[in-house]
Amino acid sequence: MTAEAERRRAFWQILLFAAGLLVLTAISAGSVHLVNKARDDNKWVVHTIEVENQVNALLLEVRRAESGARGYILTQGPDFLADHEQAVVAIIPALDRLTRLIGDNPAQRDSIEKLSAAIETRLGQFTREIDFVRQGQPEKATALTREAAAGGTTTTIGSVAGTMIAEEERLFRLRSANADRSQTLAASLTGIGSGLVVVLALIAIWLVRRSARARDEAEARLRDANLNLEATVDERTADLSEANNEIQRFAYIVSHDLRSPLVNIMGFTSELEELGKDIFRRIGGLTGAPAGGPPVDVGDIPLDGSDKQLSTDFSEALGFIKSSIARMDRLISAILNLTREGRREFQPEKINTRELVEAIVSTLAHQAVEAQAEIHVEPLPNLVSDRLALEQIFSNLIDNAIKYLKQGVPGEIRIRGRTKLGYAIYEISDNGRGIDPKDHQRIFDLFRRAGTQDKPGQGIGLAHVRALVRRLGGTMSVSSELNGGSTFTITLPITWNASNRNADK
Repeated sequence: MTAEAERRRAFWQILLFAAGLLVLTAISAGSVHLVNKARDDNKWVVHTIEVENQVNALLLEVRRAESGARGYILTQGPDFLADHEQAVVAIIPALDRLTRLIGDNPAQRDSIEKLSAAIETRLGQFTREIDFVRQGQPEKATALTREAAAGGTTTTIGSVAGTMIAEEERLFRLRSANADRSQTLAASLTGIGSGLVVVLALIAIWLVRRSARARDEAEARLRDANLNLEATVDERTADLSEANNEIQRFAYIVSHDLRSPLVNIMGFTSELEELGKDIFRRIGGLTGAPAGGPPVDVGDIPLDGSDKQLSTDFSEALGFIKSSIARMDRLISAILNLTREGRREFQPEKINTRELVEAIVSTLAHQAVEAQAEIHVEPLPNLVSDRLALEQIFSNLIDNAIKYLKQGVPGEIRIRGRTKLGYAIYEISDNGRGIDPKDHQRIFDLFRRAGTQDKPGQGIGLAHVRALVRRLGGTMSVSSELNGGSTFTITLPITWNASNRNADK
């Protein structure tokens, strides 16, 4: 297969992949849209049914009230009165619920106003009818009932309710049609999308088979060409041998660890320093100083003008190289220690936390005296955890608290603790220089430091502490402001369960 054919095949494969991705995206987006629309349409269908049922429920209560009132007028029976009063009590809540349900329909809002007025009129008539009966004047109640019937209040209620039901039935038909259409569109889109996916799959299969045929043809041509490869092999053997040697040399360089090159660089730097001293002594000899004699520092060789500046630059360059090598060596050592610690299996045991912290404080007493700092250890909750990990956590935090106190201000470091919901919470607070809130997350990143860099360090300590805390099943946070001191909070389980032992390994 030619290079042009190969590029063309790659182009069609990429195009096929892009088309498939586009189709799947379009199907997903369209399906989500149509499903949401169908859900909304169905919601409105249910809403229409609720409105219609509420209208019928209101009419039922009005008719119950009407029947109860008539029965009471004719018989003065308490059962009819009780049924009438129950119906009257239920009418107003039913009317309020119906008003809320039809709030989205302006036409129904007009109808509900008419219905409310008619129901209010009829309720007033009910009240007067019942009062006449209770006053022993049933004939007046009967006359009032006939007057209400002649006035058409009950008829108005039924007519308006019928109009509202007819409107809801119209909306039901319309919304049902919309819901059916949305569901049909969703099903159609899914079917079309599935068909397109099948078509794309068939095209992919065709392309794969085509590629397989092209590969078989290429293999056949290769087998044919192998009959005449001796000359070509002889011509390429030297190139392949040299390439193989280059690969081996590269593999040899890569296989060495980081410390070996540093040792070599440091050795050659020392030789370069000695060579520089000899060179500048000779330069000094040319300017009048004796070339021989005992070794002296480059800075002590008498030089003038540009030679002296060259000597200074040379010494500074060597100093930068040495400091960079030393820093790299410290970083490599820190990383190796960090990885070894990450592989260590924790051994939980019951620990008297206050005794452990006080032992750490005693080892840091000299640094605390030099920094004019007082360390207060309050009662601390005991726990079951890994002793070495806890020693590293508290040692690092207390050492940092001493290291970053304010110059000329007596330091005060306080270690306190409490328990809550099966966890021990430890706080290490100080009145030091503090940390800018924007750097609160930065200080926990590997090789990242915050604030003025006037103290030695590689930016690994807090990252190591947080990793240990997490392996112990806890959390770590900081609260601090510039010049306002810092408080580091460690939360650890009081009893470290076997289920989370070495979970991070």
